[in-house]
Amino acid sequence: MDTIKLNSNWTMTHERSSQSIKTEVPSSVMNDLLNNGDIPDPFYRDNEDQALEIAARDYLYETVFKVEEAMLKEDSVRLTFEGIDTLSEITLNGSLIGTTDNMHRTYSFEVKDLLNQDENKLSIRLKSPLDYIYEKQKKLPLFGVSDAESGYPHLRKGHSMFGWDWGPRMPDLGIWRSVTLSSYSKGRIDDVYITQEHNDSVKLKLRIGMEKLSGSQFDVLVKITDPAGESQSVKKEDVEAISHVEAFIHSPQLWWPNGYGEQPLYTIEVTLLSEGQAVHQETLKTGLRTIRVRHEEDQWGKSFEFEVNGLSLFAMGANYIPEDNLLPRNSRDKTERLIKNCVEANYNMIRVWGGGIYPEKYFYELCDEHGLIVWQDFMFACSSYDLNEQFRDTVVQEVVDNVKRLRHHASLGIWCGNNEIEEAWEHWGDMSKDPIRKADYIKLFEYIIPELLKEHDPETFYWSSSPSSGGGFDEPRNPDRGDVHYWEVWHGLKPFTEYEKYHFRFCSEFGFQSFPSLKTVKTFTEPDDRNIFSYIMEKHQKNGAANGKILYYLSENFLYPKDFDSMIYASQLLQAEAIKYGVEHWRRNRGRCMGSLYWQLNDCWPVASWSSIDYYGRWKALHYFAKNFYAPVLLSVREEGNDVEIHVTNDSLKAVRAEVEWKLKTHTGNELRSGSLTHEVQQLTAEKCATLTLLGQLTEQQKQHTYLECTLIVNGVEVKTITHLFVKPKHFQFTEPAIKAAVNETSDAFEIELTSQSFAKFIELDLSDNDCVFSDNYFDLSPGKSVRVKAEKSRLRKEMTLDSLKEQLSIRSIYDMSEHGGSGQKSAKIQAGVR
Repeated sequence: MDTIKLNSNWTMTHERSSQSIKTEVPSSVMNDLLNNGDIPDPFYRDNEDQALEIAARDYLYETVFKVEEAMLKEDSVRLTFEGIDTLSEITLNGSLIGTTDNMHRTYSFEVKDLLNQDENKLSIRLKSPLDYIYEKQKKLPLFGVSDAESGYPHLRKGHSMFGWDWGPRMPDLGIWRSVTLSSYSKGRIDDVYITQEHNDSVKLKLRIGMEKLSGSQFDVLVKITDPAGESQSVKKEDVEAISHVEAFIHSPQLWWPNGYGEQPLYTIEVTLLSEGQAVHQETLKTGLRTIRVRHEEDQWGKSFEFEVNGLSLFAMGANYIPEDNLLPRNSRDKTERLIKNCVEANYNMIRVWGGGIYPEKYFYELCDEHGLIVWQDFMFACSSYDLNEQFRDTVVQEVVDNVKRLRHHASLGIWCGNNEIEEAWEHWGDMSKDPIRKADYIKLFEYIIPELLKEHDPETFYWSSSPSSGGGFDEPRNPDRGDVHYWEVWHGLKPFTEYEKYHFRFCSEFGFQSFPSLKTVKTFTEPDDRNIFSYIMEKHQKNGAANGKILYYLSENFLYPKDFDSMIYASQLLQAEAIKYGVEHWRRNRGRCMGSLYWQLNDCWPVASWSSIDYYGRWKALHYFAKNFYAPVLLSVREEGNDVEIHVTNDSLKAVRAEVEWKLKTHTGNELRSGSLTHEVQQLTAEKCATLTLLGQLTEQQKQHTYLECTLIVNGVEVKTITHLFVKPKHFQFTEPAIKAAVNETSDAFEIELTSQSFAKFIELDLSDNDCVFSDNYFDLSPGKSVRVKAEKSRLRKEMTLDSLKEQLSIRSIYDMSEHGGSGQKSAKIQAGVR
């Protein structure tokens, strides 16, 4: 076997233009035009508007390549496209070899008879996706979200590329994954499926499919290498088109999700031999584990929980969307930073949302390596589909291609048919008017896809839609069965306290918007644009009246911000507090609720959205909060009448001795009451540790300057200090905290020690001309105490000296947000420490 990549030496030409642009694969029209200086940055101000005009044209991609004589002497030469976006005609040396209609598929063509030893010309004519969907929609209107171009469900292209309520209408087109030319002789492996049986040892069972070319006798050799590099081999002789091989791992090293153990991976090499000679090899990496989803009747309804290696886990994470609207700008390094940020925030799960694309293979490799269970939607969302013969055929192949590509990954935990379509038929009025499409829904998601999975991946749990109670349009929003998407907080303008009315079995979507940081806003605005209701700010806000919703929740909770930057800060505090309220409630009810995946992790462009990390990788307040509310051992408090309950949730694998020291304080630091408690909290449980009768002793006026401070000490080590207000922040009598910061430098970090003269809430650290992920941020600080924050040098985007950090460091708290806050961010006194 020999493989060459055909990713270089391409040109892209608009079919009505003589000018060609040199490019390399992965490639896209808009990215090529941008890199060539032919269009301005599509993410800047309202430049998005040019995208539809660009996508309304056809384009030609061409490359010229040579092949060696040896390749032409092989039995078979296959040209493989890992990703073409989306409608294309492919020509090799003047002969049409195929057409494509689905960006989610892999296309492979036998081309040996068309190749020359000298020069070969490969041409790909990409047709406008807009022309296609507009024409189809005229003939047969299909339901889709209003934020996207009408007609997008007719085409198997990432839906959100046509627009969504967080993304631009930018239906780019191009060759978005590698192109390869591979030759084979005698035979080739075309399928390897690995399953596991777990007892004291692990039995690996491999189903190996192969294609005979000219060979007459075939053997299969399977080599398994453990994480320490020790190998064992199993050989099966005289195999047919499908062979079955078994191997035993006698001292298995199990793969665990983040927080529960290590992520050892085994390498499996499958070699096809013909007459004793190796003719083809496939290599896969996998982890030894069992993952099942328990959906069983119980005292509350019907459970929905993930069980890994026999252990029921509370799923903690968020929803993942495409990382960039211009797909060639994605990279392994960029995705790795994002996955590591998830791990740092104590995620153990990530949901790949169904309205985008199936991610690159490195996404799943990184989830394998870092212990994130992947909830994998198939790429259908919020739409109706016409299951005609052509559409059905391409979808069947799409499912098969991606199941085969991804099923071996240790991180794969669930296949889900679609996002929100079942509930749409029941609760979104417009969809119920089309009974034919509703029948198509049943055929596709409750028959075709599960039948394909029975053949190609029966070991992985299938869930027909999210949210769902189990399919069949049977109360898909039932809070006591299956998974739920809850949006009354945000879309319904309900207060944060509304979360406590529900004990969902698994909340796979819920969210709250905020603006990205001022540094991010500056990348797409001019100074005159920096008002949340300006034309440009609203162009970068795709959720209709969402800026007004932020303002509504602001009025319910905070004093009005004094300027634009303070408005951004306030929006991030609102977002973080909202999601924290829901997560802490569900984690307090561990056992009944077993999962929390907030919407959303990331952005595909600079925008106001529900993300906790913005397009440039900057952590919002929410991601810092997630690091705390997803901590393995969580301290939380809640009010019940005149009482304050203290809860500890222990999602670790060991019982903990939890000590909680509590103090009732005034904003100036006076201690009114104090106490402590000790409670043994068993592994994987949540317990109410104490009830404090405090509120009946405070007048309404006293509540405005009194707060509760609780410190959690686990097994003798201080873990976290939290505070609780008895009134909304807008009614609390904050005074000037006079924060002081002493900054020291070590070999690998800058250390910032903060103190304050009065109670300071939501202290934010930032750098004016640099980015950093601090060890903590948006925290509270009581007078008489100190907080030490690290800025590791490896987490700085650019190198800094101690002097430059002191110059750039800004510190503010909620006191600085409103008019009485004086000069704001630079109000803290920053001084060099002595070490």
